[in-house]
Formats: sequence, structure tokens, C-alpha cells
Amino acid sequence: MLNKILPLYGIDPSASEIKAFGDGLINHTWIVKTDTGRFILQQVNHQVFKKPFDIDHNIRLLKEYLDTVYPDYLFIAAEKDLSGKSMLQIEGAYFRLFRFVETSHSLNVAEHPEQAFEAAGQFGKFSRLLSGFDASQLRATLPDFHNLSLRYQQFLHACDHPVSAERKKIAAKLISCIIENKDIVETFEQISTGNEIPLRVIHHDTKISNVLFDAQEKGLCVIDLDTVMPGYFISDVGDMIRTYVCPVSEEETDMGKIEVRIDFYHAIYKGYTAEMGNTLNDNEASYFFYAGKFLIYMQALRFLTDYLLDDVYYGSRYEGHNLNRAKNQLVLLKRYMEKEELLKSQP
Repeated sequence: MLNKILPLYGIDPSASEIKAFGDGLINHTWIVKTDTGRFILQQVNHQVFKKPFDIDHNIRLLKEYLDTVYPDYLFIAAEKDLSGKSMLQIEGAYFRLFRFVETSHSLNVAEHPEQAFEAAGQFGKFSRLLSGFDASQLRATLPDFHNLSLRYQQFLHACDHPVSAERKKIAAKLISCIIENKDIVETFEQISTGNEIPLRVIHHDTKISNVLFDAQEKGLCVIDLDTVMPGYFISDVGDMIRTYVCPVSEEETDMGKIEVRIDFYHAIYKGYTAEMGNTLNDNEASYFFYAGKFLIYMQALRFLTDYLLDDVYYGSRYEGHNLNRAKNQLVLLKRYMEKEELLKSQP
């Protein structure tokens, strides 16, 4: 297949070095080394992204805007093939090609607060530069991705129709914990039905691996723009808090290792507001801490829903995998809320 795709970009496969690249779970990715430089070739997972051309539509509009208004910003858009297309459909599969950003690198985890600061600054900068862009022009590449109201209704349905009574019994304490914190859903509904918090161009997947750093560990830009669509700032801030402040991932089963690193939270706050501070309105700023509750709670809820439905979405590598993931996130939520005063007290 790759021998058919690369010539469409004027690249000779026989004169190129092609290797699998990265450890992403969604798309298949290769690095292509040619005489004119290195490229990233990616096959879009159209089981996850049902309409890949919507991704292409969004990125094309954002590139046109940024090229006009902020031409110096490093925006990683797909290269065009010899016919001018930036998304190719071949034999039912979808592909795009990116030029590799030389001297850049990405991180899998935030090991130091300075890295969290830089990453948060890049996501804040991305939304700030696009604050003048009409977000309604973008298409929802993952409809209802962060719709907590819908996720909660799906959870209730799973509780009423679990794959087995045994699974519901095992999950009883976690189910109760989700319901006890329903106020997080109610707050989201106030946000989504009101007009105090504006829809913005939001990345929606702000793990640190989606930031490019230079050799001095300074942020260069954000990447992996497939989930960019209209949303609320709490999605980006919440995902950073969820994935940066805890020293262990959602896969950790030793709940004693789950903690909230206050200095990482403060780094996220400082990095994001350094870029977005004057762009966020006062109502948005008041929801900064809530953003962490929103994303941690939603992820716990989604893991538990999947467990009740026989692991049909996330899958599982062992019995009770999604149950443990849900427990992990609920422990993180508890410890996060316990430290609210300390987190809100900026040094």
C-alpha cells in the first residue's frame, strides 16, 4: 500500500527508508526518510474518526486563517500531494503526509513542572491565536466527545442494562461514587446550556505527547489535530490536569501511588494563563479548578460504563481492567478535590 501512496507525493519508495513510528493507539504511523528530508506518513483510523475528510476540512480552514493572521506560528498541517489533496482515500483507507519537524522531540510523560508549564503554554497559545476564528466553521470530528451529560446518561443506561448482575455487584461502590458526585454533571449542564462560557477552538487531547519541544525543552507547537473542534476551555485544561498532575497513569493498580502534585497543577495554571489569561473571560477563569474535576470524573465514568457493558469500547487486557481504571480515576478525583484550597492558592 505504501508503495502506491508515496509516489502520489513525488516520493520514490525504493529510494526511501520507511519505518513504523511512535506508539499511538489510534492511527498507524510511519517515518519516511528521503533525500529531501523526513516525513511522517499516517493512516487515519476511520473506525474512530468516521469522517476523515472532516479532519482535513478543519485543519485546512485553521491553516488558512493562521497563515493570514499569524504567519510565523508553527502549524503542522498535512502536505499536499501532486494533485493538491491533503487527505488521500485509497482502497477504503485514508492517508496524509506531514513534514517532520527536525530538531524537535515529544515526551510521553511530564516528569518536571517546567515541562507541564511549557505544554500548557502551547495549548493556551493555540486557542489564543485562534480566538478570532469562528469556531462554528469547524466540524465535530468526534461528536459529543466531551459531552458529560450524554456520558452520564450512557452510564445510567449501563447500570440499568449491565452485561451481568455480577459485574454490577462488583462495581457497586464505584457506581455509588459516580452518583454521589453528580454535581459535576450539573455544573457542566449549566455551562453547556448557558452563554457565559464561549465555544472556542479547542484541541481536546492535551496529553504532553501532543506537544513538540526543542532541544532546550521549550515548547514549539501542538500536534495531532484530529480532535480539534468547537468546545469549552475546560476540556483542554482538564485533560492536562488529569494527565500531568499524577505521577502514575490510569493503568496503575496500586492506589497508594496516586497523588496530586501541587507544583504541576500550578505549572499548568501559570503556563496556560500566561497565554490565555487575557483571552479567558472572568466566568471561564472561575472554572479552572472545575476543569480538572470535569475530565477526571468523565474518564472514570467512561471506564466504569465500559466495564458494565463488557469492555466493548476500551477493551481489556485482563479481567476487571476497566474497573481498575475507573477506581484509579475516582481515587485521583478524591485526592484532587481534597487539595482544592492548596491548588487554588497560587504561589
